[in-house]
Amino acid sequence: MASSSSSHLPPSAYNPRRHVGVHAERISDVASTEFPGHYPGEDHSWSLARFKENLKVSVKRLSQRSIEFDLVGVDASIANAFRRILIAEVPSIAIEDVFVWNNTSVIHDEVLAQRLGLIPLNVDPALFEFRLPGDIPYDRNTLVFQLDVECSRNRKGEIVNEYVKSGDLKWVPQGEQESVFGDVVPAATNKDIVLAKLRPGQVINMELHAIKGVGKEHAKWSPVATATYRLHPLILLNPSKPVPPQFAQKFASCFSPGVIKVSPDGQVSVDERHLRKETMSREVLRHKEFEGCVELKRIRDWFIFSVESEGPYTPESLFPESIKVMRSKIASIRSAAEALLADSQDLGSGAVTAAAGPDADGDVEMVSS
Repeated sequence: MASSSSSHLPPSAYNPRRHVGVHAERISDVASTEFPGHYPGEDHSWSLARFKENLKVSVKRLSQRSIEFDLVGVDASIANAFRRILIAEVPSIAIEDVFVWNNTSVIHDEVLAQRLGLIPLNVDPALFEFRLPGDIPYDRNTLVFQLDVECSRNRKGEIVNEYVKSGDLKWVPQGEQESVFGDVVPAATNKDIVLAKLRPGQVINMELHAIKGVGKEHAKWSPVATATYRLHPLILLNPSKPVPPQFAQKFASCFSPGVIKVSPDGQVSVDERHLRKETMSREVLRHKEFEGCVELKRIRDWFIFSVESEGPYTPESLFPESIKVMRSKIASIRSAAEALLADSQDLGSGAVTAAAGPDADGDVEMVSS
């Protein structure tokens, strides 16, 4: 089958080898077949030059708190690694220690401490070091806030400080922090998060210590609200079996709004400017009158990422931060592999030799020569 619309997608998007089939009850062709030896006479060994040529990253939507971008030309394992790094391994700053001096509100200390830890802060993690268990807090690894709110009535009988909000956190500079931060005062990114409700006479007085961490230790350190991806949808119309004109509007209603265009004479076509909006509901596959008229596909190596920032990072800086983490992981693996190679070379020089062979469990005993 071939698309009957004028293409806004690159011609390579219609390469059947890149497609995942979407059927009524199943999906097909999930795994890539472009690996050495699968296609006779074709060289599919990994090539850095080919990878650079196929790799594309393009931003499709950017707002103050979210971004949608396309990552094209990578395997699902790489795309998923970036998604997991965004959620769990890009560092941020969050409240870890809560010292309660006075709390006469109806919220228990532990519950309030949990709510405080989830407040996103506008602090650049690059300015801080990780504080390991047993480390002494100081100005390079700990940020101190004060929360001191008392509810009362004014002379008119109106309640003052009825709501304790994230904007009530007051930063207490330590050491050289005041000169390091300059005009940027550490605070919550959203100052209207309600933490507690008070009645006259109730008091909350706490000291809060924020430290650097990552989301895999606790979700409060995750710099994103969401980080998801989906494969780019593709709709292929069958020119040998067109949609009957009398069913054209019904056919268009089976897809997301704007994806299918209907001409005045009842001819249907795919509007590829809006194709990425398609949710692949498979509604069209339920109707027998459309059987054989259309194929639903997804492009296996074309990932549409949606990321929402909830911390100090701008949306467009989150993906580069995940790349930094990925590169550090690769550097660690490389250094470990080089150390392993050096050890094996030492073994080959005769300093240490293996016994006659592996035992039943596959273990080899190393003995001195």
